[in-house]
Amino acid sequence: MQGSTWLAAATVLVAAACGPSSAEAPPARASATPDVRDGFAALETSYDTRLGVFAVDTGTGRRVTWRGTERFPFASTIKAPLAAVVLDRTSRRGLARTIHYDASDLLPGSPVTEKHLADGLPLRDLIDAALRFSDNTAANLLFEQIGGPAQLDRELDRIGDRVTNPERTEPDLNSAVPGDVRDTTTPQALATTVGEYVVGKALPRHDRDLLRTTMVDNTTGDALIRAGVPKEWVVADRTGGASHGVRTAVAVAFPPGRSPVLIAVMSRRDQVGDEYDDAVIAEATRIAVGALGLA
Repeated sequence: MQGSTWLAAATVLVAAACGPSSAEAPPARASATPDVRDGFAALETSYDTRLGVFAVDTGTGRRVTWRGTERFPFASTIKAPLAAVVLDRTSRRGLARTIHYDASDLLPGSPVTEKHLADGLPLRDLIDAALRFSDNTAANLLFEQIGGPAQLDRELDRIGDRVTNPERTEPDLNSAVPGDVRDTTTPQALATTVGEYVVGKALPRHDRDLLRTTMVDNTTGDALIRAGVPKEWVVADRTGGASHGVRTAVAVAFPPGRSPVLIAVMSRRDQVGDEYDDAVIAEATRIAVGALGLA
């Protein structure tokens, strides 16, 4: 399936500024003013983290990128494309089908599914649990519905994302070992793909609307991208965190009276015990939105 016109145009702009957008592309330089570049560099120093940012105003095509084609672990942000693919492959009646699982399927970080071991959950509720509460057991059950990470990879290829590389399920996809390209993506690819599902043409309208409204009701993102945009914006987001100080967030944000803004902010550190910091995601978002002239 071909991407939306505005997504294709934004990708061309980034490619022209930063070189080819591919798994082999070198780390991107900031496509921004010196002040914005200095702002991102200062964040990296202040928070002792490596930062990747991609943001695009879909109405104007203006974009800001900092290491936009560099790979970062995607962690639980992958649950957004995963849920989108399940929606695309499932009828409305199929979403009402109850999925049963047992105690051996339960993982830590499963606040919804752990309460329904006896009765199971409709597939629609598993999507809700994965998107709104980042429920890890729900995510693995969604992977089972489509045939695993390899099938997700094929579906992403179909909409033009040949960068995002899903290979494992929860919790292994969160190992985030530096240099391991498994379960990684780039800020540019992540923002573009999620945008294609939420406001683009990758899904039928009823599935697109359900995905968007569920992500708007996400419970895990208040301190991340949502904290970096004006309060009146509506934000559909998905967040992630993993080993080695990995903190990630992707959003489609809706400024009142304007076209959507796609934002991905990804960060990582070097050591297995390193913790992440939510504030760097919010501050990077604030810089990006300001550089787009939208703050």
